[in-house]
Amino acid sequence: MLGDQKRWRLLRDFKKGKYCFLIGVDNWSIELQKSEFNSLYFSLKKINEQLLAIQNELMDEESIILELEQLPWHVELNGSRNEWSLKFIFESQDQTRSFEMYWPIPIAQNLFFEIKKMWESMD
Repeated sequence: MLGDQKRWRLLRDFKKGKYCFLIGVDNWSIELQKSEFNSLYFSLKKINEQLLAIQNELMDEESIILELEQLPWHVELNGSRNEWSLKFIFESQDQTRSFEMYWPIPIAQNLFFEIKKMWESMD
């Protein structure tokens, strides 16, 4: 799936084997294993729940930073109640690789919802 005039990509192809999910933003991309994609989804879900819990208490222009450490992910949400970016640090539990991702405003919100839809469609 391509979004925001091709600023991001989200693809799933189980025929590729081990690394069957691709996430790309602007000029970079990373392939994830199914277990990594699943743990990313649960990290996104949890940080979104944190945002929803305080969203009604925030003024529109008020800045927020939320952080979540749910191994193998460290996630940071930075922005306001309605616009935010996401930064991820991934530390492989197998000690095979590590990487960082950054999703700017408004890509972060759109990509989050597309990952949620993709994850729900796998049931």
